[in-house]
Amino acid sequence: MKNTVIPKATAKRLPLYYRYLKVLLDSGKTKVSSTELSEAVKVDSATIRRDFSYFGELGKRGYGYDVESLLEFFSKTLSEDRLTNVVLVGVGNLGNALLKYGFHHNNNIRISAAFDVREDLVGRIVDGIPVYPMSDMEEQIKQQQIEIAILTIPAESAQDTANLLIDAGIKGIMNFTPVRLNTPSHVQVQSIDLTNELQTLIYFLNHYTKEEE
Repeated sequence: MKNTVIPKATAKRLPLYYRYLKVLLDSGKTKVSSTELSEAVKVDSATIRRDFSYFGELGKRGYGYDVESLLEFFSKTLSEDRLTNVVLVGVGNLGNALLKYGFHHNNNIRISAAFDVREDLVGRIVDGIPVYPMSDMEEQIKQQQIEIAILTIPAESAQDTANLLIDAGIKGIMNFTPVRLNTPSHVQVQSIDLTNELQTLIYFLNHYTKEEE
């Protein structure tokens, strides 16, 4: 791979490419062009070629891309070739749904522990995942050497809990709360505000047509 900083917009598209390449391989397809990829993932072919160019020569002019080789490359790039354990903090409605989602059925991501303050949840096993009290969070994160956490707790507790996670060694947080977390520069935060996303969708429906996108 070239010693180049990959733009975040490109990085966000990599899982999309990876998922479709898996579909192609499962269907027996051995090669694919950027035009075919473009039609499938709804990203223009010039953008796909530019995204791929950051990683060196992944295809051949006039041939396209070898599906198996490309899938193997992105598997390593996205760390899909090894198991990544994450923790979930907050086993409410959304947290419970994420526990039941079964990330490991589709890739090598697994929620290995969950944490909550509710006494009726602590000590239970939810879909094979143990729920611990918040007081055990730091010990479990350090013991299991986990670096990624999913945060699905009330907004008023978000920043304090994020601080505890970071102190325990967490380096990446998927934040489902509406709070914009203040974190050190070495900690990556991916914020997903479902209300925000829905409001954006409603705005687009009211103000844009597909041709204007």
